[in-house]
Amino acid sequence: MKIQLFVIKVFFILACTLTIAAPSLRAEDISTLLMATTTSTDNTGLLDYLAPYFTKATGIDIRWTAAGTGKALALGKSCDVDVLLVHAPDAEKQFVAHGYGINRQQIMYNDFIIIGPASDPAGIMGLSANMAMSAFKNGKAGFISRGDDSGTHKKELFLWQAAGLPRPEKESWYIQTGQGMLPSINIAAERSGYILTDRGTYLKYAHGKNENPPLVILVQGDESLRNQYSIIEIDPGKCPNVKSDSAKSFSQWMAGAEAQQLINEFTLMGRKLFIPNAGQ
Repeated sequence: MKIQLFVIKVFFILACTLTIAAPSLRAEDISTLLMATTTSTDNTGLLDYLAPYFTKATGIDIRWTAAGTGKALALGKSCDVDVLLVHAPDAEKQFVAHGYGINRQQIMYNDFIIIGPASDPAGIMGLSANMAMSAFKNGKAGFISRGDDSGTHKKELFLWQAAGLPRPEKESWYIQTGQGMLPSINIAAERSGYILTDRGTYLKYAHGKNENPPLVILVQGDESLRNQYSIIEIDPGKCPNVKSDSAKSFSQWMAGAEAQQLINEFTLMGRKLFIPNAGQ
C-alpha cells in the first residue's frame, strides 16, 4: 500500500512539472526568431553588436545562421528560418516575386572592392571594374572566386558579364574555393592572388593583420560595386509556421531610428563598415 501511494505521488509530481514546463517551452519558442544571413554581417561582428539592442527593445531573442546569400534564400524557401538579411538584389526580387518572401526593404549598404598583392602583377590598380576583370585574362596572377552562389559570387558573375567576358571555368588562373569570405581572402593571400570582397569584411581582415594585410585595395569606387543589404520576411502563405509577427518586428526595428543610428556608429579602425539607408 505504501509503495502504491509513493508511485501515485511521484506520478502526480511529474504530471505537474510537465504541465508547468509545456507553456514555458511554447513561450520560449515564440520569442526566438531564426534568421539566415550573409557571412559579411556575421564576420564583421555587426549582428553580435545589434542583437542585444534588438532583444532589449522587443523581448525577442534572435539567432542566425551565416551562409552565402544563395544558401540563405534556400533556407527561406524551405521554411527553415523566419527572416532573411541578404545582399543580392536581383535574386531577392525573384524570391519575392515567386511568393517566398514579403516586405523586402533596404537597410544598409557598403561596397565591393577588388584586393590583391601590393606588387599588382595584373596591373589593375586604379582601373575601372570592367577593365580590371579584363586584365585578369592575361593569367599573370590568380583570381580567387568564392564559387558558392553567395551575394559576392553573384556580383562577381555580374562583373564578368558587364565586362563582356564569359564566366571563367577551367582557366588555370581561376580558383573557386566554395567557402565564405574570410577563408577565401586567406586563400587569396596564400596564393598572392586577387579577390572580390565586401569592404566591411576586408576591414575586419585588415584589422586582424594589425592593419598591415598582405592584400591591399586596388579597385574601388565604381557604381557597379555598390553592395546593398535588405531584409525579407518569409511569406506565411508559403510557410504557415513562420513567426511572422517576430519577423515583422525585426524588420521594423532594423529600419527604425535606433538601429539605423547603431549601424551608422558601427566602426572599425575609425571607418564605417555599413551605411544605413532604410526608406531610401
